[in-house]
Amino acid sequence: MEIMNYLAPDVATLGNHEFDYGLPHLLFLEKVANFYITQYNKRLFQPYVVKNVDGFDILFIGIITEKVMDMLKTDNMLSSFITLQEAASKVGKICNAYKNDDIDLTILLTYIGFESDKELASLLDPAWGVDMIIGGHSHTILEQPAIVNNILIAQAGTGTDQVGRFDITVDDDTNSIVDWTWKLVPIDNAHCQPDEKLTAFIDGFKDVVDRKYGSIISKFPRTLTHPERTRETEPGNLFADAIQEKTGVDVTFVGSGSIRKTELGSVVTLGDYLTLFPYDDSVTRFTVTRAQLRHAFAGFMRPENRKGEGEYYQVNRGVKAVYDLVKHELVSLTLNGVPVDDSSRYSICLQGYHYKNSTVGLQLTGEELAQVEQPRLLATSGRDVVEEYLRNHQNLQAKVERRLQYL
Repeated sequence: MEIMNYLAPDVATLGNHEFDYGLPHLLFLEKVANFYITQYNKRLFQPYVVKNVDGFDILFIGIITEKVMDMLKTDNMLSSFITLQEAASKVGKICNAYKNDDIDLTILLTYIGFESDKELASLLDPAWGVDMIIGGHSHTILEQPAIVNNILIAQAGTGTDQVGRFDITVDDDTNSIVDWTWKLVPIDNAHCQPDEKLTAFIDGFKDVVDRKYGSIISKFPRTLTHPERTRETEPGNLFADAIQEKTGVDVTFVGSGSIRKTELGSVVTLGDYLTLFPYDDSVTRFTVTRAQLRHAFAGFMRPENRKGEGEYYQVNRGVKAVYDLVKHELVSLTLNGVPVDDSSRYSICLQGYHYKNSTVGLQLTGEELAQVEQPRLLATSGRDVVEEYLRNHQNLQAKVERRLQYL
């Protein structure tokens, strides 16, 4: 947060990870963040702000919907916000409240994903005057913005690999964009030089951090890659195998989104590992029926869930699930070559975050997961389980084995 304060953005919107550690942590962030505009009212953060830039009054409105919030039930004090339809309605109310002001430009800052951005744009009344949506969450990289309902929609991926830049011409009489160009600007030495003061600030932590996190915990024969979260990957297979071996369950579901970097190895330091697998989350065992297990696989493998806004899973060795994209159904599910059957019960394990949000991820409620047998906490930290596995196993091999197949 100190680094964000140094960067001092004019306006920012909340994303899902501001909610990771519950309401107390969110309140703490609000207090230490210089750049958030706060309001003592029903809302925790002010939903909009008007900034005057070069003589133009620009209305910024922040949007996060229940589709994102429903996956963050780590704190009972935080509830879902709004649907896309309600978001569109609230945008209209805010825009109408400023009808008497000369708002030159209206920009939505969203954290709902690219597909939802397009749907939101289609719901907006053109009379409200929304000109642009700048979004996040789905990590979409756009060479050119989408245009829906005459609204420009842009994203610039994730992190700081690149930033998006709009150059726009605004007609002051009609309060509309009449010309624009968009480009992605890589953040590298060819395009910009590092800020010396910020570099020195970060380097002030470096010696302390390196002493702890520079230690080597494992070494692989080659680098393992996690190119995207919506398919089976090498680190995903390795982590699922490690947890399955330690817990002895039939199926381990590792949230693909909990693997946050695209590569690991070949030399693995503690810092490398924690950067790639940062969430210190519990592991809980459940007993499910054949129908429930098939329903879970069909739920997360369905194509609607693979557009960057859903939750995908990595699974352990011995699992083979085949999904038919034409029929939109799970064709087969086998464990160690044997089809799952109605007469058997199967043990699975989930990270705590995914247990609390199983309805979204696996389309099974917590009550359904507890129907057959009382859930049992196996480990308070799945991350520690995998770390110890890596420390005790050198030269580990991992590859994509078509555990999750699509026809």
